[in-house]
Amino acid sequence: MTALQDVLHPAGIQASHIASLWGFTVAICAVVFVAILAALFYALGRAPRADAATAPDMASMDRPESGTRRIVVAAVTLSIVGLLVLLGASIATDRALATLPLENAVHIEMVGHQWWWEVNYDDPQPSRIFSTANEMHIPVGRPVLVTLKAGDVIHSFWVPNLHGKKDLIPGRTNTIQLRADKAGIYRGQCAEFCGLQHAFMAFTVVAEDDAKFQQWADAQRKPAVEPTDAKARRGHDLFMSGTCMMCHQIQGTTANARMAPDLTHIASRPTLAAGTLPNDPQSMAAWIRDPQKLKPGAQMPAHHVPDDELDALVAYLETLK
Repeated sequence: MTALQDVLHPAGIQASHIASLWGFTVAICAVVFVAILAALFYALGRAPRADAATAPDMASMDRPESGTRRIVVAAVTLSIVGLLVLLGASIATDRALATLPLENAVHIEMVGHQWWWEVNYDDPQPSRIFSTANEMHIPVGRPVLVTLKAGDVIHSFWVPNLHGKKDLIPGRTNTIQLRADKAGIYRGQCAEFCGLQHAFMAFTVVAEDDAKFQQWADAQRKPAVEPTDAKARRGHDLFMSGTCMMCHQIQGTTANARMAPDLTHIASRPTLAAGTLPNDPQSMAAWIRDPQKLKPGAQMPAHHVPDDELDALVAYLETLK
């Protein structure tokens, strides 16, 4: 299923409030626009015609124009009233966005990095906490409290089908509340220019029923499976003996670094490199060999390994589902 990214098709109550405000604002602005055009054409229609030889008519300079004055005063008054109505609607929408009930909420921490998203699922039991990358699963109908942090520069969290934008600022902790009322896959995007690959810093939000969400979460909490295939086992050994484990974590192994995405279940994700590439063996191999060719400026260096070693690494990563 293609991820939907459309602010005009809200899939949650917060996005519905924003869409309603947008529609109301557009309606008022459209009425004002039509009124201005009507006044313009009316003025052009009743204006006296003249040519180059016509003497200028200065009589209006000394003649009171009470009718015109009344029209101007009425237009200014209506403009002020319209702006006050829009201000009131904006305040009401802002209050509605801030009053989402958070009983039984899912707590998620999103950390923005150049250029990927770290997604941490909190839980009162430390053993049930887990992490993933560039993919957020949430249950339909349950509120979600997302804590936003920046690992380097300013980023901005935006899933237009579910809510508005919220910045991630280094040294500060922000929060955003949302709730998906429709099942689906929604595309999120960094909405604040954060460097060379800002446009390729995307993530997906998968809204599903609570049973599927719990099933997915339970699978994410499990450690990586031990490879049984000879090629995959060789890839495992190469991963653990090389530089990969210096940045990545794979639960259940000796790789415990947190500088780069958690790879425990990387094969279950739909994309690589924050939505840049499809998650298939060919893209995985190309990404490992030379990330800078595909995403210049990324923190991951190129790995010019022999083809047989690259095939083994890809075979091992493909087992991490």
